[in-house]
Amino acid sequence: MPAYCHKQEDIPDFMQRVYALDEAGRRKLKFLYRQSGINRRYSVIPDYSLPAEAWQFYSPTENLEPFPNLEKRMLWYKQHAAPLSLKAIHQCVENFSGSITHLITVSCTGMSAPGLELELMEFLQLPPTTFHTSVNFMGCYAAIHALKLANAFCKTENNANVLIVCTELCTLHFQKEYTTDSMTSSMLFSDGAAAVLVTGDNGKKGLNIDHFYSTVALKGKNDMAWQLSSKGFLMTLSGYIPELIEEDFNGLVNDAVANAGLQMEDITHWCIHPGGKKILEAVHTSLGFTNGQLRDCYVVLKEYGNMSSPTVLFVLKKIMHALKANSSAKIFGAAFGPGISMETFILSS
Repeated sequence: MPAYCHKQEDIPDFMQRVYALDEAGRRKLKFLYRQSGINRRYSVIPDYSLPAEAWQFYSPTENLEPFPNLEKRMLWYKQHAAPLSLKAIHQCVENFSGSITHLITVSCTGMSAPGLELELMEFLQLPPTTFHTSVNFMGCYAAIHALKLANAFCKTENNANVLIVCTELCTLHFQKEYTTDSMTSSMLFSDGAAAVLVTGDNGKKGLNIDHFYSTVALKGKNDMAWQLSSKGFLMTLSGYIPELIEEDFNGLVNDAVANAGLQMEDITHWCIHPGGKKILEAVHTSLGFTNGQLRDCYVVLKEYGNMSSPTVLFVLKKIMHALKANSSAKIFGAAFGPGISMETFILSS
């Protein structure tokens, strides 16, 4: 996590100042934040819970002018993305004795060429011949896309050790217009990084990648979107998204499980991207859950908010740490992104 932890209850003070809300608007905003299912979020920006005179990223003026342009946001991304990535990577590989053969970086909140993957190769002192690539601008499901790539490398190269790092600085892209999209984004999103190592060596301790499955609900293509602009990246988040997921998710899961030759009853753990409280409630309703199957997802949302691509890996880490030695587990994972694209995986121990 980045350095600055913001309590969810403190952030509305910043938002109220920026949005210039009347008393009714302030009460509504505070109510929405209390109902978000989030206790705290992390950011590379300290401003969100500081008085205006202490702000570092935003101008301490009534209308935030001059408002941060895309260049300033990408400068902050370049300053903070690599150090945050390295923190996650070092935790991931601290007990790994092999050599990294492939590096995949994932991000939808910052881009440049040369990019983050080359920065990390240099910091990690990886050989210049290391295969490197990046998954950019795919949103919250991008970690699963990266796992697909890593799995493909490992299937063709038994000695492959693929390092994936997902790094998102979502809070760099706050927009000051008081719209539903802006308000929802500012209530949910946060910064974070997660790394995972995928190896072709079946003798290593860890989980096995069994299956992937994906689909796109094109009827929702205008309900979740992520666009570039001169003042930062712009998020579209329709209130219709939970309804779409509730309507389609049960069918997606059944198709994915059947495609893997399994039954729903075979799944022991559920690793669902906690895009928001309403998203998890939609999944809960769609699958007819009754016994806290999404507990780890709710905990990650509560402790960190929605970090985009790393978030599903935070849930997976909680599940992995809770697994008992020599236990037999089938983990079903899913995440959602612009499109609306839905990606899934099945892992086993």
